[in-house]
This record gives sequence, C-alpha cells and structure tokens, in this order.
Amino acid sequence: MGISDTIEEFIKELFEEEDLIEIQRNDLAEQFKCVPSQINYVIATRFKPSQGYYVESKRGGGGHIRIKKINITKSSYFMHIINSIEDYLTGQEVDIFISNFLSYDLISEVEAKLLKVATSDNVLKIAQPERDRIRANIFKNMLVNLIE
Repeated sequence: MGISDTIEEFIKELFEEEDLIEIQRNDLAEQFKCVPSQINYVIATRFKPSQGYYVESKRGGGGHIRIKKINITKSSYFMHIINSIEDYLTGQEVDIFISNFLSYDLISEVEAKLLKVATSDNVLKIAQPERDRIRANIFKNMLVNLIE
C-alpha cells in the first residue's frame, strides 16, 4: 500500500464517527512523514464531489482542510454525470465512467459490459466526430434507464 492509499484510508476512518472533519495539512504531512503537497494530492484526487465529498481548504499559517461527506444516491450521481457529459464522448471517457461506476458499486458487471459494448467503436462504425456524438447520446440514454 502506497503513502497516498494510507493517507486516504486514514481520512476515511475519520468519517466513521463524523460526516464533517477538519484536518491540518502540515500536521497530517508530519504524521505521515511526507510533504504537504502529498496531502493536497490525496484530497484533490480521492475526495472529489463526484466521489461524495465537499472540500474546503484554507491556506496559510493556520491553514486547514475541511471535508464534508455528502450522501449521494445512485440517481443523483447518474443525473450529475448525464448533465456533465457534453455533446461528444470518447470511448476512453466511457471506460473511465464505467470503471468509476463499478468501484462505487453503482452498476453490476453485466451492466458494465452492456454499457461498454453498446458504446464501443466496434458497434459505432461511423466517422468521427459523429461517432463520439452518437456515443454520448447512447451512453446518456442508458444511464437514464439505470436510474431507479
């Protein structure tokens, strides 16, 4: 387990008792014997709104990071994704979405395969940029139908 994983796990354990935590960046860096930018990296990549967290950061001498865990339902998460997808979506972007859905237990393996197959270049045998536009429409429509 790398240092980033260890820091992430430590922060997530703090949420077992509270939905709002406040940490001192420098204190945490000292505890894990790393630079403060490592703490920033972990917060920025593993505690995003799309992952169910709201982060407020105050820099400076008494700087702190306040993280609030927000309860995101499957429906609200999918609606957020649908609204964030623009007119075009690449196959790689679809793969990232599907990977995230699986890691958050929002879809089953079967649903993941169906999303992947329906939006693959093997099915969408048309020229760019039309392929990515149709892929975006198919993906959004499939997500709407996964909303409970």
